[in-house]
Amino acid sequence: LQLVESGGGLVQPGESLTLSCATSESTLNNYAIGWFRQGPGQERKGVSCFSRSGKNTYYADSVQGRFEISRNNSENFVYLRMNNLKDEDTGVYYCAATPRLAWPSPRTVCNGQMIESWGQGTQVTVSS
Repeated sequence: LQLVESGGGLVQPGESLTLSCATSESTLNNYAIGWFRQGPGQERKGVSCFSRSGKNTYYADSVQGRFEISRNNSENFVYLRMNNLKDEDTGVYYCAATPRLAWPSPRTVCNGQMIESWGQGTQVTVSS
């Protein structure tokens, strides 16, 4: 599975940004997909993830209420809408997917242990 992120950039605190992840898969429901973030000098961590069906989601505490994950099954895209951005949201954002036909919970997806495919990442910088 190939994943290509886009939409990163430089924004000020309080602003919004939407990241996009284009997938090569014709049937998005075959994979559980999520967004991960690696801040400066930090480990890569799950931010928000889908179950394979797309019906269940998980959000890290730090982004709960500010970020929203969504998907367009017909166009094979996954999105991350980020509102009220903070300095600590700065980092490289990665789209990632579990093995085909696996059935992890969204929290398990965001733990990262089952991830098989990674995108190249897109930089988000929040700074005044």
